Amino acid sequence: MAQVNAYLTFNGNCEEAFNFYKSVFGGEFPYMGRFGDMPPADGKDVPEADKNKIMHVTLPISQETVLMGSDTAGEWASQFNAGNNISLSINTDSREEADRLFSGLSEGGVVTMPLAETFWGAYFGMWTDKFGINWMVNYDDPAKQQH
Repeated sequence: MAQVNAYLTFNGNCEEAFNFYKSVFGGEFPYMGRFGDMPPADGKDVPEADKNKIMHVTLPISQETVLMGSDTAGEWASQFNAGNNISLSINTDSREEADRLFSGLSEGGVVTMPLAETFWGAYFGMWTDKFGINWMVNYDDPAKQQH
């Protein structure tokens, strides 16, 4: 069974926003990673201006729901549009379920990141469906998770 959560994208103020949400909801950030923590992609380092921006943050707000977010950076920054900066993020129980949901929900839409293994150890992809809704799917293989 899949779990769906809201994923919010910010134009440089993700940390400020999530500290505000934390002040209201309470709790702690199980993870807050910065673009500067990423390994180089295609041999290129993250630009200095983006290194301190948030690559990914999670804030559990109930037993069932996790608020997730990041800043936009690099080539993605030009596509930022306030009001269209929310995605639905699906966490699946299997790689096969991720494939099925990605294939079905992206039909007729635009794939922005094909499903692939990531440096953080997940099987992940992103798309905008034919109705203009932004989606992400993520499968964390227990065998590949760092403990």
